[in-house]
Amino acid sequence: MQRIGLTGGIGAGKSVAARRLAAHGAVVIDADELARRVVAPGTTGFDAVVEAFGPEVVGPDGSLDRAALAARVFVDTDERRRLERIVHPQVRRVAAEREAAAAVADPGAVVVHVIPLLLETGQAEAFDLVVVVRAPAEQRVERLVRLRGLDPDEARARVAAQADDEAREAAADVVLDGTGAEANLEREVDALWERLAVERAAELAAEGD
Repeated sequence: MQRIGLTGGIGAGKSVAARRLAAHGAVVIDADELARRVVAPGTTGFDAVVEAFGPEVVGPDGSLDRAALAARVFVDTDERRRLERIVHPQVRRVAAEREAAAAVADPGAVVVHVIPLLLETGQAEAFDLVVVVRAPAEQRVERLVRLRGLDPDEARARVAAQADDEAREAAADVVLDGTGAEANLEREVDALWERLAVERAAELAAEGD
């Protein structure tokens, strides 16, 4: 099994890269998707978040009001870290379970963990390959405003809450360019996949010698 950590700043293009890798046959485990799952109503994560932040972060439908929660945690480092202490351990547990299931189904699987805070949480050394999708901070802010409807100040706060581009790229084995059209990024992912396939074939051949 080959374990890849895929990261990049918010709005850089991680989702595009992850979808393309999945189309090639990779098993994609998305930390953001798991983060939503582990705090769904009825979970221990949900109860812990409500206990920590109060009933005002619960929406009319009984689920977490993510906008209200984000408005608190992205402007207050202590609040953000309190939320991360609740969510991150549970995300890692579920991710490990999914990875184990993938390994059982296919010992030669390529498993891609999409982790926005891979560097910030000290997980870079845990992967065979760290792939970073790069786009400048101001471009990412513009995308968050245009595509997700965020207020510019809120978008900048979310970008600022993550590692800077230089630190992220310094930890990367591969850097993909997320500044252009999606098709350009997809072509870079295709080239990476071809390279990985060649490397896996060479490893198998060496094991057979």
